Amino acid sequence: MTDFDHPHDPAVARYRTMRLSRRFEETVHEQFDAGNVPGPLHLSIGQEAVAAGVCSDLRTTDVVTSTHRGHHHCLAKGAAPDRMMAELLGRTAGYSRGRGGSMHVAVPSIGLLGTNGIVGGGIPIATGAAYGIQVQQRDDVAICFFGEGAAATGGFGEALNMASLWRLPLVFVCENNQYVEMTPQSLHVAGQIWRRGEGYDVPGVRIDGNDVDEVAAAAAEAVRRAREGGGPTLIEAVTFRWFGHYAGDKAAFRSEEEVEAGRAGDPLVVARARLAEADAGAADASAEAEIQAALAFALATPITGPDVLALDHYSPVTA
Repeated sequence: MTDFDHPHDPAVARYRTMRLSRRFEETVHEQFDAGNVPGPLHLSIGQEAVAAGVCSDLRTTDVVTSTHRGHHHCLAKGAAPDRMMAELLGRTAGYSRGRGGSMHVAVPSIGLLGTNGIVGGGIPIATGAAYGIQVQQRDDVAICFFGEGAAATGGFGEALNMASLWRLPLVFVCENNQYVEMTPQSLHVAGQIWRRGEGYDVPGVRIDGNDVDEVAAAAAEAVRRAREGGGPTLIEAVTFRWFGHYAGDKAAFRSEEEVEAGRAGDPLVVARARLAEADAGAADASAEAEIQAALAFALATPITGPDVLALDHYSPVTA
């Protein structure tokens, strides 16, 4: 670790978070191709600005729920790359002892209530967490990340209704990467997602999810409103998923031209252009060193075996 690992300039800090997430997933993808990642892997490369922008001003006591594509959410909320790497590589040093893998990472100590393999599965969890915050009379907030596919689920409407009725400190963040698995949004989700809250008196906004500064500004306003008792906000952040639905998916449902156009809006390039070269270079080097250290740590720890499969499932028996 170096002094630069926690830069004081918010713009540099957000860029470093994005670079850390990008290098984490690129490295995990390489390990997947090498056969070192058990289970499925869903990459969020191209979407880093959403997590970095939303989480940049959160407290440890604020809570976040994520999705099946949530490594960047975890890292932006403060999860340690070495334990994240160990989890995805099926090692005992992982956050879930290597048993949860890519889709089931939870770190309650930093407010990360978990990634989730169920589409929209984090929405009711975040709503319940926001209610708990309200009952405890805390000024913390709950953030719920979900994809555009989850915006078509019944649980989303129910959560909007409850959050509005009770003015819960909740921010809904739709990370719209334009594809529901292999189906384009136009064939799956009707209407405008950011306006879904209007019928429930929940304000909404649609933003450029590839511009981390724009994301951070929208999130800061929504979080401020929630902390002050103003109730929930719905943010639709439009971004682009660089790869297929899962690692190994050839993404034949998209043309090369579409992918090339989508990648042209690389959020790291957008953010880096606004920084001094010295700051950007230092952020790149710092993130790279941390990811390489995380990989070395993970590979040096034991592979998860059957001896730990039943651990933590039951409460200890007391006399």
